[in-house]
Amino acid sequence: TYADFTPQATFDIKKCDLHKLEEGPPLQAVLTREEGLQYYRTMQTMRRMELKADQLYKQKIIRGFCHLYDGQEACAVGIEAGINLSDHLITAYRAHGYTLTRGGTVREIMAELTGRRGGIAKGKGGSMHMYTKHFYGGNGIVGAQVPLGAGVALACKYLGKNELCVCLYGDGAANQGQIFETYNMASLWKLPCIFICENNKYGMGTSVERAAASTDYYKRGDFIPGLRLDGMDVLCVREATKFAAEHCRSGKGPILMELQTYRYHGHSMSDPGVSYRTREEIQEVRSKSDPISMLKDRMLSNNMASVEELKEIDVEVRKEIEDAAQF
Repeated sequence: TYADFTPQATFDIKKCDLHKLEEGPPLQAVLTREEGLQYYRTMQTMRRMELKADQLYKQKIIRGFCHLYDGQEACAVGIEAGINLSDHLITAYRAHGYTLTRGGTVREIMAELTGRRGGIAKGKGGSMHMYTKHFYGGNGIVGAQVPLGAGVALACKYLGKNELCVCLYGDGAANQGQIFETYNMASLWKLPCIFICENNKYGMGTSVERAAASTDYYKRGDFIPGLRLDGMDVLCVREATKFAAEHCRSGKGPILMELQTYRYHGHSMSDPGVSYRTREEIQEVRSKSDPISMLKDRMLSNNMASVEELKEIDVEVRKEIEDAAQF
């Protein structure tokens, strides 16, 4: 019976690397059973949705650009768990996951990918351009969403509603000049903006070491405080995001986060993803630090859920994705 399960548990999480901060997020996170099940379901939905998109792309039902997010689910779910839905979010073109967490349905996302009018942007945007309330889309121009996000943060400050803007970009965009111009302006105007670099180790097919003289992306804001954390652990991301949100809401201006994460697929569907990294490397990440497995193990080992219960969620998610694909 459900009464036998542990209603909540406390977990140790990895320490963040800090830049220009006296103290960082806590080293422990409390997870309730409800939260755990919700995070698990959302991450599974994202994973299955991306695998389905891969399949439909290979069947030529999805055309054009298609950048998948599998492997990075803990970033989206953790960030959303640390802010409110009334806060604002803008990201680059790896956007399917955030469209889901921001209120889009699997059907709307699938229909958008396949260019149908039932899609979230009426089939006109495709993989890179999806929008919902308080979500300013996937953006196709590398790094261009960062100044836009600062503009949204300026609106938050101007309207005085105690809201903030989360502004996401990848390690590939981190060397863009417009990002540094935005840091400067956000810092001068003390904008409530959380700059987040989703460092998935490769910008297209180029490893971070070959692309950046400094791979400490969390220090790149120079005068803006920053933190670097494990982007594969949903609890670690959640606690760091709460910490960053508190920093912004208390009027201290922008803060920078670097999430160390990994994508299982190539850069986009036209990139097999194994010419510049080995299959063994991908396999090792999958076996040692998969965000879904990590959460599942935590819940099972602390008696917060049963294997059958999680299997049931998997079955429901699969059915939802299948129905959406048929639609």
